[in-house]
Amino acid sequence: MAASDTSARPKTAPMRRADGSPIRVLVVDDEPTLTDLLSMALRYEGWEVKTAADGRSAISTARDFKPDAIVLDIMLPDIDGLQVLSRVRADGGDTAVLFLTAKDSLDDRITGLTAGGDDYVTKPFSLEELVARLRGLIRRSIASVTTENDPVITVGDLSLDEDSHEVFRDGQLIELTATEFELLRFLMRNPRRVLSKAQILDRVWSYDFGGKSSVVEIYISYLRRKIDAGRAAMIHTVRGAGYLIKPAT
Repeated sequence: MAASDTSARPKTAPMRRADGSPIRVLVVDDEPTLTDLLSMALRYEGWEVKTAADGRSAISTARDFKPDAIVLDIMLPDIDGLQVLSRVRADGGDTAVLFLTAKDSLDDRITGLTAGGDDYVTKPFSLEELVARLRGLIRRSIASVTTENDPVITVGDLSLDEDSHEVFRDGQLIELTATEFELLRFLMRNPRRVLSKAQILDRVWSYDFGGKSSVVEIYISYLRRKIDAGRAAMIHTVRGAGYLIKPAT
């Protein structure tokens, strides 16, 4: 991992929960040196941090701590990170999850995202990049950290409430993850406009994804299954250009 001196970065106002308390982050990894370094960097952000060295401890800590985000290693000594995420989701948690993985194949990345993870970094990684990605996930997953009070966005029979984070199509509630919601919001704020993969990466993931634009395709496919399944299509691919959303015809 490419570590950097966090004290050299300018201190900014910390993100907070709605009640003014610090953001809570759970770091799960069996390497003590790594968890210590990550904990230091995240506490520098003004956040409250707890750690776990194995999957079962992570599940127990998540239930008690109720974190806003989890930094989760896929390879753990007892159960793997994918099983940890499954248990957390089964408990009703919609916590943002950033996977850590030593694996670098596309299949492994897709597996993590398909399991419900919101993002991933591959070891070795830049500490500043990880923190930046985590900030982006927390902003997207916690409606309380923003003061925006935008009205409901409507495209055809699809509506999205930016305050309650509820999405309805033809009156039917559609459950979305934090990343799916942010992607749909970007599309709906730009109806009938073709958005390139680069534009989507920049707006939804808030960083340069290193050219791995396949993550956009993955999440577009997730949205189609939920928004368009069994209905007239609203999300369209414009070959060689990008994606757009428009009322079904």
